[in-house]
Amino acid sequence: MSEKSSLHPKNLHRNSYDFEELISVVPELKHYVFKNDYDTLTINFSIPKAVRLLNKALLLKYYNVKEWDIPEGNLCPPIPGRADYVHYLADLLAGDNGKIPTKTSVKGLDIGVGANLVYPLIANHSYGWEMLGTDINPNSLENAQNILNQNPNLCSVIHLKHQPESEFIFKNIISKEDKFTFSMCNPPFHESEVDAMLGNRRKNNNLRKKKIQNPKLNFSGNSSELWCEGGEMAFIKKMIHQSVEFSSNVLWFTSLVSKKDNLHQLITLLKNLKVPEFKIINMAQGQKISRILAWTFVPKEDRKDWF
Repeated sequence: MSEKSSLHPKNLHRNSYDFEELISVVPELKHYVFKNDYDTLTINFSIPKAVRLLNKALLLKYYNVKEWDIPEGNLCPPIPGRADYVHYLADLLAGDNGKIPTKTSVKGLDIGVGANLVYPLIANHSYGWEMLGTDINPNSLENAQNILNQNPNLCSVIHLKHQPESEFIFKNIISKEDKFTFSMCNPPFHESEVDAMLGNRRKNNNLRKKKIQNPKLNFSGNSSELWCEGGEMAFIKKMIHQSVEFSSNVLWFTSLVSKKDNLHQLITLLKNLKVPEFKIINMAQGQKISRILAWTFVPKEDRKDWF
């Protein structure tokens, strides 16, 4: 099998998908697997149900997650890329702790957990971390809770909390006594529904190699997952500003940054706010390049006390 060498060394998905093994754990997947022009087994990634079944198989085989599913219209994330974020977070924490911290001594906060619950599932299975997932969409949280209910062993280590006010990220979620080792976020990328629709059309055209006149958003996700006013830049700026109030509650604030051009303004904001340390962690999944922006208000000499 070809190796995806751009993925993190600890990523369980560095090799090409073994569809025969995946079909053995989720037999329904076989209806969507075919041989491409290179005589390699694959699926059509523009078909939402095919991607959902692939994710279900990956989560069952590699992360022991039973009965995972999401409603049509919700974001169906690529598991390898989500795993990469988790493993790079582990490296970030190891820089302060001397080694990768495991078990529930680490408490993570997933901003915008969505219906899929993927980040907490991977983080807990990979490192034993306790996770809190938040979202503004109660329907997404209801599905995430259904996943937990079908995996009762996770109910004591993964928790969910509704954010009732969309203008806030940490308020209503973090109390004065809370201590989170990190926060993580995959922010809404697009600035509007129209922008999201155009992006969805480009994605589907690339996958299907033909033009689609009337694309639907069922491949890409719902409104709260896909767009917000000002897009990724505005959301991360808001997160940085609001992190100041919770500077003693979170060791490392982090967020994915999809657009490299956004980094300059974000770094300028961190400097203007006199954030003592920030890092840019580069990630690559195939042809897609992304990065994690991480920042902390905690002096380096005090960080070991968080573990």
